[in-house]
Amino acid sequence: MTADNRSKTSLFEGISAGSLEVRLAKSEDEIKAAQALRYRVFYEEMGAIPSSEMKTLKRDFDRFDEFCDHLLVLDNALPDGPDQVVGTYRLYRRSVADQNGGFYSANEFDISAIINQPGEILELGRSCVHRNYRNRATMTLLWRGNAAYVIHHKIPIMFGCASFPGSDPKQHALPLAYLYHYQLAPKYIRPVALTERYINMNTLPKNNIDQRAAIREVPPLIKGYLRLGGFIGDGGVIDTQWDSVDVSIVVKTDLVTQKYREKLT
Repeated sequence: MTADNRSKTSLFEGISAGSLEVRLAKSEDEIKAAQALRYRVFYEEMGAIPSSEMKTLKRDFDRFDEFCDHLLVLDNALPDGPDQVVGTYRLYRRSVADQNGGFYSANEFDISAIINQPGEILELGRSCVHRNYRNRATMTLLWRGNAAYVIHHKIPIMFGCASFPGSDPKQHALPLAYLYHYQLAPKYIRPVALTERYINMNTLPKNNIDQRAAIREVPPLIKGYLRLGGFIGDGGVIDTQWDSVDVSIVVKTDLVTQKYREKLT
């Protein structure tokens, strides 16, 4: 392990809950375990369409994986091996992305407003948790891990994509309109869906929106970002491979670090 990897791994010492711990992947085998978990969740549970190679290997992967840090939640009560990985997040910093062809989100959104901000920025992606571990303890560990990473790298802005299941925007008209009218990012950090992929979220007048009903239809991951003070970009994108409507998320990390800093010191 390089000195940089040892330094990054030490960030997470003491962040645990019972048999669960959070840390960065230390090896290619652990990254493959995270990819296998992603495959089970995204393709076998959620119905995304794998490539033939993914289907053969039973792993979700793309060209960005080799450049990212992979945050893991592991259950040390399980036998050593890939099944110990029960949660994961993919972390991709500007300082790395600039050397490796940019960010994943740029395939769907114009993120120039975020890129134009000074300092380090962080793209979050490929978040998933094993079905038996979808509880508060696991999610809290993932976010404590994210917070430790953000604090160490002095990251003021996180961003990424999140999805509504099902690729028909009309089915999500109420929550999409709610997000547009009540959670739209300030213009200076607002992503906008690429023109050729842009799906209008503003299809219902603001005064016609039942906020409680709309919030009930917002997926849990997006709700989690909103609770941390997150914002939504302008426009959705249909992703046929994932059978989803994607929106862009932006989170200023001051609320994240404030919430978790006391637990990290």
